[in-house]
Amino acid sequence: MPDWDDIRYFLEVARTHRASAAAARLGVEHTTVTRRIRHLEADLGQPLFDKSRSSGFTLTRSGQQLLAHAEQMESHLYNAQEQIQGVGQSPAGHVRVAATEAFGSCIIAPLCAQFQSRFPDMTIDVLPVPRFVSLTRREADIAITIERPARGPYVTRKLTDYTLLLYGTQACFDRYGQVNSEADLHQHRFISYVDELLFSDQLRYLEDILPFTKPVIKSTSVIAQYYSCLQGHGLAILPCFLAGRNPQLIPVLQERIGITRSFWIYYHEELKRLKRIVMLSEHLCDIIGNNRLLVQGRMPVQQVQ
Repeated sequence: MPDWDDIRYFLEVARTHRASAAAARLGVEHTTVTRRIRHLEADLGQPLFDKSRSSGFTLTRSGQQLLAHAEQMESHLYNAQEQIQGVGQSPAGHVRVAATEAFGSCIIAPLCAQFQSRFPDMTIDVLPVPRFVSLTRREADIAITIERPARGPYVTRKLTDYTLLLYGTQACFDRYGQVNSEADLHQHRFISYVDELLFSDQLRYLEDILPFTKPVIKSTSVIAQYYSCLQGHGLAILPCFLAGRNPQLIPVLQERIGITRSFWIYYHEELKRLKRIVMLSEHLCDIIGNNRLLVQGRMPVQQVQ
């Protein structure tokens, strides 16, 4: 029978496609990873990966067949671990939550900290990243994103709608003029995303609403846009849960320029029996769904109960 540790190494390589990346996630040397893969292939009598410098480790047909069984084994082990450790009363174990950069930093991280303080046997990683993460490659257990997954074996739920407005500072208005109409925007500078590096078309709102604008400062990071706007370098469309907390940022033409987007929360179906996954997901849904002022940037997270 194959060694479970070899299967565990196989799963990480299948998800990352690189021995070095799998080694980093497992906390071992990359030579250990390659040795384990060779050992597993010898046990099974089949090559599991095609290896190349350009594409790394690519699953063979045998590897794809093993992957489906290995993920089921992993899921069963997670379930068994919870039952054996007696998690009937409270959740325990580790959860990794990925969210968009600003929402993950402003809302999800403090809410996860509150949850962990209630359940000290939990450990939680929060990944606020300006990109999509792959649940298939186990980059995270729970994902919160601005697009509903189009397909896949996921438990999916709409988390909340949120609003974005055009913001500026008084220093910016003093330099480039007050904004009382859309015509006044022609004399202003703008801050936005780098178009060719957008990870979602949901972020392509400046050119849709104000097509005449030509941003002079661009960044892949909404946090960088926030600070650039705060320093008076230009106007920026920002989520209210981020910009609405700072009185120095003044919304512009709210009736004309307002955008609504949605957040979705989802996790793999194989994890739906894990108490820690379900309880943390429900905690985030309940808190955020019942506190609209939180998403509007008009309520500090510390006040949420």
